[in-house]
Amino acid sequence: MSAAPAGRGLLVVGDVVTDVLALHGGPPRAGTDTEADIVVRPGGSAANTAAWAAALGADARLLARVGADTGAWHRGLLAQAGVRPLLRVDADHPTAVIIVMVDGSGERTMLTDRGAGGLLGPGDWDDGLLDGVGLLHLSGYALFTGPGRELARLASERARLRGVPISVDPASTGFLSGFGEDRFLAATEGAAVLFPNRDEAAQLTGLPGAEEAAARLSGRYDLVVCKLGAEGAVAARGGRVVARVAATPARAVDSTGAGDAFAAGFLAATLAGLGEGDAVAAGCRAGALAVSRIGGRPDGAPSGRPRDA
Repeated sequence: MSAAPAGRGLLVVGDVVTDVLALHGGPPRAGTDTEADIVVRPGGSAANTAAWAAALGADARLLARVGADTGAWHRGLLAQAGVRPLLRVDADHPTAVIIVMVDGSGERTMLTDRGAGGLLGPGDWDDGLLDGVGLLHLSGYALFTGPGRELARLASERARLRGVPISVDPASTGFLSGFGEDRFLAATEGAAVLFPNRDEAAQLTGLPGAEEAAARLSGRYDLVVCKLGAEGAVAARGGRVVARVAATPARAVDSTGAGDAFAAGFLAATLAGLGEGDAVAAGCRAGALAVSRIGGRPDGAPSGRPRDA
């Protein structure tokens, strides 16, 4: 993906989530209380990516499924962030909720209830969603359910017919392990860009070294951009590393959404016509902004508690 796509829009497919973040200094104590600062934020890997991309100047659209309970709250916040919210409302299931436990180093542990998001499927698709779109980005979470895989297959098929490149973020080592690495590789075959982090790249290849793993994966995808946190990122194409970019310095407060922001930075830069190295650097800058604030959305994303629709 070395030139700007013909279309200018970014269509992100995946999840909208209500994040309940608990920031605690020490490890949780079993059987008793642990003091924590608890806040509620809008989240979801796909929604975060769309919001960051919009903040970085992209024409970002989001296809996701929400519950009637908090769907209006999420729709309003996405629109306020500059995203076109293409949300399907489920009357029978609540919006997904994740409890995110963030320790003193900013590292997170998540407890996930996928709710309506786990039912996103091919019935939610419309070919008109690709009008004006130059890039299609799939959150890996969409691949970990049967309906989601069917939707990803359909969206990818329609995108290829229009010449729209596809990018994928594996999203979760836990879900990836349960789904199966070989199944994931088969389900994402033909994608132009893969955005694994270090652990996901190792899991998909069995190789501990990030550069080696990225190079191996680039035999399957046009470009692999491996996110390395405080060490920056590496990009590989055709079996070899083609770019190494140092991280943008940042004081890590909360890593929630950092990988989503990285993908958004890369994709927004690509849509703007930047080359691969510059796009990776843009991803690193966006990731640094993300870890320096609480929650997975850009500055200005409202906090508070969602209200029923």
